[in-house]
This record gives sequence, C-alpha cells and structure tokens, in this order.
Amino acid sequence: MAFETVNQLQGDSKTYAVSPEIKKFTLSDMGFVKTNAGNFQFERTLDPEDPYNGIKLKIVFKSDLKTFKMSTITANGLNKVNIFTNKNADALVEQFNFLMDNFVERKVFVRK
Repeated sequence: MAFETVNQLQGDSKTYAVSPEIKKFTLSDMGFVKTNAGNFQFERTLDPEDPYNGIKLKIVFKSDLKTFKMSTITANGLNKVNIFTNKNADALVEQFNFLMDNFVERKVFVRK
C-alpha cells in the first residue's frame, strides 16, 4: 500500500485526510513510534477480548507528515482484514471509531 493524502479502510464509508494542523509531538502523545526510516507508526489492537492475537489498526505517516497509509491487519501483521464484515464487527468497529474520533479531536486527521 502506497502513502496517500486521503485514505479509508476497506468497507468503511468515511475517508480520512491528514490534518493541516498535525504536529510531530501530537503523534508521540497519541502513541506513534518513530521508525528507523523516520516514519511515524501506530499499531493498536482493536479486539478488547484478545489484545495479543486480535486484529490491529496500523497507521504509518511519512516523515514529512503529508501522506499516510492505514489498514487493519491480523495479529502477525501479514494479512489485511475487513473489520466491517468480521464476525466481531460491532466491537471492532466501535474501537476503530473511538480511536479515529480521538485522532480527529487531536487534529491528526480530518474526516471527509
């Protein structure tokens, strides 16, 4: 998946764009970790029942904070997952929306 200015999860009707007010320290406060390549990566489980083997939300910002990529992946990170058609869709989507609402509130993303 390539870095883009606007992104959405497979199956989601909402799209997200990088906020023009985004700051590096906000990313650090929100749990993003700087990678060896200088990018900022966020990885959190969406499954409240199984935090170690559950589906994860992964967001990576390019080091210039102008583009990002976003996906939901399996616990081992090898396969993408559509949380909207999953058997635990209600809990996964609720957790995803909670995280994204926080990102929008902290001016990391703009919902489109």
